[in-house]
Amino acid sequence: MPASPSTARAINDRVALQLLQQEGPLTAGQLKTRTGLSRPSVADLVERLQRSGLIQIVGESGAERRGPNARLYGIVADRAHLAALDIRTQSVSLIVADLLGTTLAEASMPIDGDVGTEPTVERVAALLERTVREGGAHRLHSVCVGMPGLIDPSTGELRNTTGLPRWHRQLVAALQERLPARIVLENETNLAGVAEQRAGAGRGHDTFVFLWLGDGVGAALFLDGRLRRGLSGGAGEIGFLPVPGTGGLPSATDCGGGFHSLGGATAVFALAEEQGIDARGILGITASEARGAAAAALVTEAIAAGRDGFLDALALRLALAAAAVVSIVDPGQLVLGGEMGLAGGMELALRVESQLAGLIPLPTQVRPGELGGTAVLRGALLTARDVAQEDLFGPGG
Repeated sequence: MPASPSTARAINDRVALQLLQQEGPLTAGQLKTRTGLSRPSVADLVERLQRSGLIQIVGESGAERRGPNARLYGIVADRAHLAALDIRTQSVSLIVADLLGTTLAEASMPIDGDVGTEPTVERVAALLERTVREGGAHRLHSVCVGMPGLIDPSTGELRNTTGLPRWHRQLVAALQERLPARIVLENETNLAGVAEQRAGAGRGHDTFVFLWLGDGVGAALFLDGRLRRGLSGGAGEIGFLPVPGTGGLPSATDCGGGFHSLGGATAVFALAEEQGIDARGILGITASEARGAAAAALVTEAIAAGRDGFLDALALRLALAAAAVVSIVDPGQLVLGGEMGLAGGMELALRVESQLAGLIPLPTQVRPGELGGTAVLRGALLTARDVAQEDLFGPGG
């Protein structure tokens, strides 16, 4: 059944808006070429989108034709403002941006675990409100919050996960009460995977596995172009994956004994010490204090010093977890993300690829992520933009 005129107009409008979002300002002639619409249809479309306040004239382009310059149309960047938060157990980072993704303001803050739940929630909410004001984001539309833990796909709420501070579970509700915006919660690894899919090493791959290597470990599964969360939101929780070499087994409430005990930052610190690297001397911290950035520094040091023993041992650990996922999903591509993935680069990725090839018969290309620890914020910003576009541009197909 053919679409009604109003439905066809809505589809055409969204296509044009997406082109302007992705490619930047375009003339009416360029929109005609890219959409395949007739000149009158494009003229109506442009007038309609201008009236709605979604696009505006941003300049002129006269290089492609004789006569008067052609008007360039672009998205009205301040039609909606966005915010993205990366919530860790010991810190918060956030970005405020416009609808085109241009950063207007950013901030970060350490979190003292002894402060208490309500004061911590208040500090984080106040930091976001202050940053929104500093960025002049008077049309805050969408806020995406990324944090560790299981996010229930049916409710969008953080499940009662052992090991996470209480303020994590109260933050979203507090933000929703205080801000005139839609608040979206998403798992941090999923957000990092989204960023790598759209703007990093996953570009051009509909199916791949993203392996987060930071303070802890996690995975994001992309099958046929879609992020797969699982029934309870736990797809990719590989920190609980039983693997050889941990000396124990994980439990439903503790990932110790699972892959976390081989690939987490603390475990990588201990591995470096076992391999003769003076991790304490290099970093000035103990294993219990190690975070993703510290583990990344050790990987960087090992590569620079030619510490093949450490790099091969680490690659084997990563390959053990990757083999379990790859043997089920067969993605063809594995992206090593987070701080360690970025620090290891191709040197670590190719070692993991070699180890993986010796464990399973499924050909899998292993590549380093391109965004490192910034991927969570990038993914949160992209997700907030998707929410705003869904509302402003109309539902996608």
